[in-house]
Amino acid sequence: MGAHTGGVEIIRATQPWQVQQARTLVLEYAAALGIHLDFQDFTREMHGFPADYAPPGGCLFLATGDHGPVGCVALRPLAPGLCEMRRLYVRVRHRGQGLGQRLARAILEEARALRYAAMRLDTLPTMHAAIGLCQDLGFQPLVPAPTGPPRFFELKL
Repeated sequence: MGAHTGGVEIIRATQPWQVQQARTLVLEYAAALGIHLDFQDFTREMHGFPADYAPPGGCLFLATGDHGPVGCVALRPLAPGLCEMRRLYVRVRHRGQGLGQRLARAILEEARALRYAAMRLDTLPTMHAAIGLCQDLGFQPLVPAPTGPPRFFELKL
């Protein structure tokens, strides 16, 4: 990957220190949501991090700037041909620069390279910027939608 634009590079998090930086960002993301992620089995996910996103079917990207990590995104398999974008997060002071879109495009590119047919994601109804990004990237509401607080989207790859 290694795309470097605007002082921020998007890299595949493979080294233990990179994985730890991504884990820190995911915990920051979860704290910022203001809700418990028990419905997503978040405690188990963090205990085994990054097992859910391990190759060959998954991956973890980290966006790094001059002063350290600024964002992350992950990909995990759901079923044959189907994957999920997870944990897209950009630190507050780095938002509004298109970094969320760069991370999302990087993970979409990876999903296509892994030959997934479709990608899903979920987001909270209050996360208007995330919903807008999903729509900009071509994601469609999943119908019928599973029940629960998140909104679910899918993109045919």
